[in-house]
Amino acid sequence: MSLPQNWAQDAWDKTVEKIGRTSKRIKDGFPHASADGMYKLEPAYWWTAGFWPGLLWLLYRKTGDAGLRELAESCEKQLDSVISDYYKLDHDIGFMWTLTSVARYKVLGAAEAEDSKRRGLLAANLLAARFNVQGNYIRAWNPWHEGQENAGWAIIDCMMNLSLLHWATEITGDPRYRHIAVRHADTALDHFIRPDGSVNHIVIFDPLTGEKVSVNGGQGFAPDSAWSRGASWAIYGMALSCKHTGDLRYLEAAKRVAHFFIANLPEDHVPHWDFRLPEDVPHYRDSSAGACAACGLLLIAEQVDGLEADLYRQAGERILHSLYANYGSWDSAEEEGLILHGTSHYPERKNMDVPLIYGDYYFVEGLSRLLGHGELFW
Repeated sequence: MSLPQNWAQDAWDKTVEKIGRTSKRIKDGFPHASADGMYKLEPAYWWTAGFWPGLLWLLYRKTGDAGLRELAESCEKQLDSVISDYYKLDHDIGFMWTLTSVARYKVLGAAEAEDSKRRGLLAANLLAARFNVQGNYIRAWNPWHEGQENAGWAIIDCMMNLSLLHWATEITGDPRYRHIAVRHADTALDHFIRPDGSVNHIVIFDPLTGEKVSVNGGQGFAPDSAWSRGASWAIYGMALSCKHTGDLRYLEAAKRVAHFFIANLPEDHVPHWDFRLPEDVPHYRDSSAGACAACGLLLIAEQVDGLEADLYRQAGERILHSLYANYGSWDSAEEEGLILHGTSHYPERKNMDVPLIYGDYYFVEGLSRLLGHGELFW
């Protein structure tokens, strides 16, 4: 199926217009999920704190809108209040500072953003400190998270945090950050990516011996189900690990998950929140999983040749086009989110069938990649 000509530019133009409006209310806040048409703002330590400023940087580097830049810079400065709070920060340090400090450093350059370099490197040190040397994984959450003993828990989401460590090695020349990122990615290869391309969300290790103990369904329906956003983290995260290291094992893993993901998409190319759901469980879509996976598919396409590149690029573009044409909220003054029908956490019945800021971010990043606007922040 051929897509309409210039649809991505049309989507970009509508995004710029809408963010111009919504930023006047959101300002330098930290949106997460939309409720009744308005993004709820979370504290600066919330794991999604980087996505709004990251989205603003994507727009600024193309439009030069100084107002958007000022909001993004204010968000970054607010994160200074939590960077030393051990009780608030966890594995998602990468999400938070990659899309604030690293993004600003890459957009503005060293001459203007030396303070962002310092912040990014401090965040990278904090992320590296979470590495368990016996199990070769970056620990997820903290021991007081929801009252659970989870010192041995690792999650697939953390593949997206590894870019912060690779960036730190690139900036400093110190290979230790990269060593940690590689070892965590290798653990994900061994224990998270299943033979059929589906993905475990949580793997539990003995924190003293490093031995694998069990798996946990996490935000998926069950331990053996297939949470779609987990698959998207794996597609994009493994493709990024290959980009940073050149190790084709990661690219092959990204492809395996991508094939599973594509094969299980419904007709409109936007996934349900889990690919293995009983009939009596609501089959909500997760547009955020689609947007993130699309970015990963486009990155895979950049690392392969010929017809294979066309396959992944077209799959990513079909997802993004469907999000634009079928899930977009462009003209509504009653909805701040860009992309409808995201599902944050069905098992806890949180933020179901609503716009999510990370879905909006990855949609805009995907457009930016299609239109050739510049390098990744990851």
